Amino acid sequence: MGTSRWWNGFGARPDAPESAPPRSPEALVAEALRARSRPGLFEDRVAELAADAHALRALMTRLRNGVTTAWERGWQPVDLARHASRRLGPRHERLAADVIAAEMRSYAPAAVDARWRDQLEAIEARVWWDGDHTRAWCEAEDTTPEVLAACAVELLDLFLALPRLAMIGPRPGTAGARSPAPGADEDEVDQRMLGKVRALLSKAESTEFPEEAEALSTRAQELMARHSIDHALLDAESGTGTEPAGRRLAVDTPYDGPKAALLTVVADANRCRAVWHRELGFSTVLGFPADVAAVEMMFTSLLVQATTAMVHAGPHRDAAGRSRTRSFRHAFLNAYASRIGERLRETTLRVTAETGGQDLLPVLAARGQAVDDVVETLFPHLIKGRARPVSNHEGWAAGRAAAELASLSARPEVSSR
Repeated sequence: MGTSRWWNGFGARPDAPESAPPRSPEALVAEALRARSRPGLFEDRVAELAADAHALRALMTRLRNGVTTAWERGWQPVDLARHASRRLGPRHERLAADVIAAEMRSYAPAAVDARWRDQLEAIEARVWWDGDHTRAWCEAEDTTPEVLAACAVELLDLFLALPRLAMIGPRPGTAGARSPAPGADEDEVDQRMLGKVRALLSKAESTEFPEEAEALSTRAQELMARHSIDHALLDAESGTGTEPAGRRLAVDTPYDGPKAALLTVVADANRCRAVWHRELGFSTVLGFPADVAAVEMMFTSLLVQATTAMVHAGPHRDAAGRSRTRSFRHAFLNAYASRIGERLRETTLRVTAETGGQDLLPVLAARGQAVDDVVETLFPHLIKGRARPVSNHEGWAAGRAAAELASLSARPEVSSR
């Protein structure tokens, strides 16, 4: 007979393996990342991270490094915060803003482009805590270290998978060392003109009278078109003009396709180009700074007006009682974008003819070519997409009608000064 073994339940079992050596903080972080897609195991790994102060610090360091890598891949602060919110949620967006603020402390203020500082302010990326950020964050969110660890790992996983984007502005640490790369800068745009346009569009969004909204939007587009022409002539005369710029604008679901189409026609009418990144929820608008600023304001206002009119139309059903609301709204917004594009182009062409006529065409053609060259450089493999077919003719007709009321139809002549 072989020798029997027994265990009385106290102390180590005779045949029990030796306990595994403690894992390093970096190993705990790596294991949590690998367990991201396995819910039960992920919770265990997150609990281990939260219980180890060194591992939690290692995790936050990895997260800050992930932000640095995002800058190198062409992402900017607003892009990163918006992506975190879109994919993970508001709490992750707030954590991303904090990590961005912590990472930005490593740069001298003079080495950070003004456009980045504006974005940091927009997402409230500031160092608001004293001492230990992890403890302060848990207190501010009224949550536990386990929740912080889970959010941080999920955010890190998102950062590690970020695709490379076109570089449309100088990264932190490089600003001031060279000429600004393409990036819309409102400092190059007449702030008084922007204020007038914002005021006109704000009134257009709030008025209850469609004819008044139409007139206000028309006046706004005329101001922007004249301002763009003034900039073009000034640059042509001086020979030291600005260069094409870029800015990313959110294009959110639902109905992101028609919304992207609306942005495209607004961009085209203002001598810009819009490149839609559907999977990322935004479009990159490229053009001269004054024109890019105009596109953002006009698109935002028209989208508000379109959404208001679309919701006012209410739900729709077919003869059998089945919901047709989604197809109606999809068709509505597509038709709205189509008609708005026609109206915007009419206004821009009219203002161009009134302002400079044939003498202005070579100047505008040169600027258009400069924008096209930037698009080709930043997006050499650009593919032109095709819009989804529209199946709801009622929605199409309603969208065209709404665009007639909110768009930029010809009005009596407006003086250029």
